[in-house]
Amino acid sequence: MTRAITLHNVSKSYIRGARVVERLSLDIRPGEFLVLLGPSGCGKSTVLRMIAGLEEVTEGEVRLDGEYANDLPPSGRDMAMVFQNFALYPSMTSRDNIGFPLRIETPGEDPRPRVDATARMLGIQDLLDRFPNQLSGGERQRVAMGRAIARHPSAFLMDEPLSNLDAKLRNHLRAEISKLTRESGATTVYVTHDQAEAMSLGDRVAVLRGGVLQQLGTPRTVYGLPANVFVAAFIGTPRINLLRGLVRAPLDGAMSISLGKQYLRLPEPLSLDHQLLRVQQGREVIVGLRSEAIRLAKPSAARPGEVAISGLVEHVEFQGHEVLVHFNTGSRPAVVPELEAPRPTRPARRRRREGTVLDRLRERAGALRAGPVVVLEHPGDAGSDHSDPAPPDGRLPGDLVVRTTPDIELRHGMQVPLLVDIAHLFVFDQHGERICPAPARLPDLEE
Repeated sequence: MTRAITLHNVSKSYIRGARVVERLSLDIRPGEFLVLLGPSGCGKSTVLRMIAGLEEVTEGEVRLDGEYANDLPPSGRDMAMVFQNFALYPSMTSRDNIGFPLRIETPGEDPRPRVDATARMLGIQDLLDRFPNQLSGGERQRVAMGRAIARHPSAFLMDEPLSNLDAKLRNHLRAEISKLTRESGATTVYVTHDQAEAMSLGDRVAVLRGGVLQQLGTPRTVYGLPANVFVAAFIGTPRINLLRGLVRAPLDGAMSISLGKQYLRLPEPLSLDHQLLRVQQGREVIVGLRSEAIRLAKPSAARPGEVAISGLVEHVEFQGHEVLVHFNTGSRPAVVPELEAPRPTRPARRRRREGTVLDRLRERAGALRAGPVVVLEHPGDAGSDHSDPAPPDGRLPGDLVVRTTPDIELRHGMQVPLLVDIAHLFVFDQHGERICPAPARLPDLEE
């Protein structure tokens, strides 16, 4: 048995507090694995708890298989939760922990066959007679998962179940979770702030910030066609290169985007996406480039659609299977303020003694957004002569990170030719909304 879960304009607020979730709408299909992704504190766990019935819904509707479920108690929703902190009874063995919900649901039935079957599925047969304090973190999480799986629920709700484990164990259990949920066919809602987990597990990913849904789509879509700067920067390792640019679109010359000391000349004939950039003439924009959209090569080796720039090597990160090279290209990074902050700061509004209905509607419409995801300092100064800003705290020097193979030898201070694939260029406006490429087109970095 599986279950469809629908959230329609769901909001959650606490007494004398800001809204934690703002008019969230999701349609989770039966058997789907949906990941709620976002920085810590953005409302992911609150959404999960409202689905489970552990939190009351302030506004909106939760529907299970199309039926109104706001007032349905947790016991009537046929869902199983897996928590971050394992939540095992310390005085019970693993067998008793797994079998406890079965004894509550069906008092007259012997839970041992289902407990044994679940233990074999998870490979914990040897742990059934041990107490939680005799288990490692990974073993305790397996027991906690077994307690949820043994019930055969219609939906699994997982709240960052792997965040307390080491990296190797996380990767192993990630594969187990994917296998188990697909074999059971149960609908799964998985909360995490780890974008690697989201991309590897989810059928679809819902990116949240400040309680507002930023984007919903397949992992490939949210990576290859981010809706705004926040989604682009939050998803992807290494983080996408974000540079401040100025659109140059003369009537009698080639169209380009100035990056300060260098520029990206858009190849002719202009694509439809690049033609639409003409309306940004003279405006400052944010240029986004994934590290794999740039390669180390001479201008003579350029393929159709590639343009040449150069960079000074500032730092080299050896990763074993690849190398991340930090270049200084003379560009100015576009800083995304509070990228990791769960809730963006909003400018204080002046209180009105009297307000019209239109004023209140405007204020409410403004609250539906999580606020601008990026604010360019001194808009329009891309052509001014001033020193480049120092890199923010915690960032390595350089303005462009390029992924390359480990066989290329680079030293600090080397001037290296680079080729940028314009087909994989993202352009965002000053508020961080994507304006290029158009929504109908999805770049393919494997081309």
